[in-house]
Amino acid sequence: MTQSLPGQRPAHEGMFTGNRTLPVVVVGAGPYGLSVAAHLRGAGVPVRVFGEVMGSWRHAMATGMFLKSTPDAVDLSAPEPGGRLADFLRVHGEPELTELTPIPCEVFVRYGQWFQKRYVGEVEPARVVSVQPAPSGPGFAVRLDDGRELAAGAVVVATGLNGLAHIPGELLQLAPTGPGITAPVSHTSQHTDLSRYAGRRVVVVGGGQSALESAALLHEAGARTQVLVREGSVLWGTTPDPARSRARRIGRPRSLLGPGWVLAAVCRAPGRVRRLPPAARLLLFRRALRPSGGWWLRDRVEGVVPVRTSRRVVRAETAGAAVRLTVAGADGRAEVLEVDHVLAATGYRLDLDAVPFLSPRIRRALRHVPGSRAPHLSPGFESSVPGLYFAGSLTAPMFGPMMRFVAGTAYAATRIARDAGRRVAAP
Repeated sequence: MTQSLPGQRPAHEGMFTGNRTLPVVVVGAGPYGLSVAAHLRGAGVPVRVFGEVMGSWRHAMATGMFLKSTPDAVDLSAPEPGGRLADFLRVHGEPELTELTPIPCEVFVRYGQWFQKRYVGEVEPARVVSVQPAPSGPGFAVRLDDGRELAAGAVVVATGLNGLAHIPGELLQLAPTGPGITAPVSHTSQHTDLSRYAGRRVVVVGGGQSALESAALLHEAGARTQVLVREGSVLWGTTPDPARSRARRIGRPRSLLGPGWVLAAVCRAPGRVRRLPPAARLLLFRRALRPSGGWWLRDRVEGVVPVRTSRRVVRAETAGAAVRLTVAGADGRAEVLEVDHVLAATGYRLDLDAVPFLSPRIRRALRHVPGSRAPHLSPGFESSVPGLYFAGSLTAPMFGPMMRFVAGTAYAATRIARDAGRRVAAP
């Protein structure tokens, strides 16, 4: 059960201003924010959405990238039929995509924009800079970067991976501290065009999809590229087999996240994942999906781009305009590499401190998942601060790895919309 912040009245009181119900404010306009807003609007709940539609997908993915997920795993969630990726393609007369067809990111972005116009309506481009408890009563005071302030009955944080990019400490001192990517180290999320590195020596650090696809794009753009992978081998997805036998379907059932009983279980029952002991949830979160490359990417990397496994960067320093890396192998021996740029494809770290607009008072009241910096959430995705909800990757330590992907939008959006809708409509 959630508890009120000091000075707040019970959540069912004071949710009206005159005869006007305070809106639900959704912060973020990516797949989760749009899906939540679509369900709220479909239920007649007043909602205001702030952010750039599909902003992270437009600005944190390099040109030429594809989605790793299959078409049936990237549908946004609408309150009525007709909002799937397949519907978008059919409406626009574009070819059907199957599990054997990698999805271009630009197609997914256009799909999200179409979904917004069809199910969500207005998305306000203003940036939310502050969310704090309302001065009196429940609800929140929300301040925007243009100076406007508004009252909200509930707030949904759906900011995706914004601000969560992780660069290891060995490289962090050489990474940029502000806008731009002129420093000798950058994160993959900072790039939309890797052709700028044509003719240059680039090391990609990481062994997952982002690392391997970035390496392929760099090589194809004319960069002299190599990949350093901490693990002893690179994992690749298996080529889908639409005609696989019944025995294989039983042995490794399909799910939205891939084949296998574990993935099938976490996809079918995120609510049951939430009821697991915290240690078991975190273990599942960290191990259910190991870093790997899409099956369709393998021919562009294997035997084409040098990939060095069991390698760990232990030191990085500048050497004039270059970067000098000290790299340790599995045997403990070190070697020195001199390159022009280091691209960190080192993932994201789920940390509430990277959500800058939450006030200090709210931060102090937020309960965390033991062993992490992610929020503890109710079955309806409500945090320990009444009326404050989270959607997307920050909810994965509670509800399982499906929340790291678009595949989790339906489960999250329906529950958040139902819970938040009841909250703001309560007499």
